[in-house]
Amino acid sequence: MAKPNIVTVKDKIYWSYSNLAMAHTAVDKKQNEYARFNFMIRAKLFKGLKNGSMNIRTLFDDEKIKLQTGQICNYCGSTNKLSIDHIFPQISGGKDISDNLIYACRTCNSSKGRKDLMEWMKYRNEFLPLMIIRRYLKLVYNYCYVEEILDLTISEIENRKLPFKIEFLPISFPKPNKLILNCSERNKCP
Repeated sequence: MAKPNIVTVKDKIYWSYSNLAMAHTAVDKKQNEYARFNFMIRAKLFKGLKNGSMNIRTLFDDEKIKLQTGQICNYCGSTNKLSIDHIFPQISGGKDISDNLIYACRTCNSSKGRKDLMEWMKYRNEFLPLMIIRRYLKLVYNYCYVEEILDLTISEIENRKLPFKIEFLPISFPKPNKLILNCSERNKCP
């Protein structure tokens, strides 16, 4: 499946989430390259999200992973000088709720600062762990659902003050051998 025509906010979120699922399955299987099977997963999920036969899962699984991962920086894997980071910065409207909070070392937290998480990822020129991107995409989706902006075109939300920047949603992912799921094993982190 070639990149679809992305018009609405929902289209962009669904395409990003489908590419994430493709990458996740490839990393799980320790693949060096994406295979037909991975592209089929992406196509099936995107189609299912678009026609309503599939849904973006809740943050429940992500909360379990957050608890199992323990006290490590979710960006680099460090266990030193940890702080709490808001995935959506408070200055941009991010809420002070558990769904929006993860551990980050002071270095990563300071480096990210007020930047959108995906903007920061691009700035670092380094893909974040897939589980963090998944959590971020779910937060974006939930925000857009509550604010009833999923069906708006991307150009219609350009001037809105949002806690995320839609232009930075990842729609393509590096090869699976360049990605990690999470930082629970310190030596896997960037």
